Amino acid sequence: MRSCRTPEFTTSDADGGWSDGGYYVHNNMWNAAEAGPETLRACAYDNWYVDSVQPDSTSVKTYPNVHKDINNQNGKPFNDYSVIQSTFAGRGPGTGVYDVAYDLWLNGVGDGRGVSELMVWTENRKQVPAGDKLTTYTAAGFTYDVWADDEGYVAFVSRSTQYSGSVDLKAMIAWAIGKGLIPPNPTVNQIGYGIEFCSTGGGKARFTLSDFSVTMS
Repeated sequence: MRSCRTPEFTTSDADGGWSDGGYYVHNNMWNAAEAGPETLRACAYDNWYVDSVQPDSTSVKTYPNVHKDINNQNGKPFNDYSVIQSTFAGRGPGTGVYDVAYDLWLNGVGDGRGVSELMVWTENRKQVPAGDKLTTYTAAGFTYDVWADDEGYVAFVSRSTQYSGSVDLKAMIAWAIGKGLIPPNPTVNQIGYGIEFCSTGGGKARFTLSDFSVTMS
């Protein structure tokens, strides 16, 4: 696994970020009212780490991530793509409460009417998704528990930890559409991968990312 020894970019700002190689590395301390300090250091969009200190409670505090914006977040229709695939390598600290996950925004980005959020959890430590567990999904030898709520949130939670690999995001979106969890032919606006920190037990914990790519055609 590569390590980031001489960072090109460092930020402790809640909304600090860095554009590199067509991607954006974002500290994204979105729940700033509850979040503790967090510092992100990046050597490249696919080689960075974050040190985070989060209090011992269950709410999500931060989502440091790398993401690709599609058409300046305006998105393009899902049916325009024959391929939406991604590679990843990320490892959580093994302490506290967190999930390492993809976060896909469809029909918009962030809170808003008609917006869908699809997550793929590759590592989970004591975290529980929103909504209810509905069914399972199996691909590439991995089984995922599928959770969803009635507000457009869907989470594929891997039953086994995946520290690296590749995911067929197009197949997952198509499956969710087929189950009625996401509207037909949504726009694909943003694809990200990072860690949702809920708690580090009050001490400093590190998340390391050493690979990320998105292929769309």
